Amino acid sequence: MVNRGYTLIEILVAVGIFTVVIAAPTGFLVSSLKGQQKALSSQELVDGVSFSLEYMSRAIRMAKKDLAGFCITKDMNYETTRGGKGIKFKNYEGVCHEFFWDTDNTLKEVKDTGFPVALTSNDLEVVSFKFGPDGSWDQNDNEQPQITLFLEVKGIKSQKPELQPQIKIQTTISQRNLDVTY
Repeated sequence: MVNRGYTLIEILVAVGIFTVVIAAPTGFLVSSLKGQQKALSSQELVDGVSFSLEYMSRAIRMAKKDLAGFCITKDMNYETTRGGKGIKFKNYEGVCHEFFWDTDNTLKEVKDTGFPVALTSNDLEVVSFKFGPDGSWDQNDNEQPQITLFLEVKGIKSQKPELQPQIKIQTTISQRNLDVTY
């Protein structure tokens, strides 16, 4: 009698080898997909923070000294607001402009007495927003007004904690107009 079938041991060995051959590339694929998700989250975070920081930098750089004291204290370039969580100034159009860290952990702006407008996406969480030093913000010195912004932001809130990127940025902005007595 000729045996034309496979034994149970031969089938188990073949299934075992097939499983190992398939499992290795599958694990590689899963890990590369997680890496891609993290990279995309990081890029989204950097794009959102970059936009906000560039927008604030441009407005702060173009600020004017408030000679009349209409917007902020007379002869000041900038002034802190909201218990140190905001900065207010007179922009290049002569309009009161304020940037602040809101209670919903987003950065917002207000022009004149208008409504606050978000500068960061609701998906991003602002962990920290600080600025300083305020020693050069008045007319009583020979220093050019400058602001150093410290910003710490976490990535997309809806993702798993291990996929949430986080970034810390510090930049210093000098006022464009010379701080001279006129």
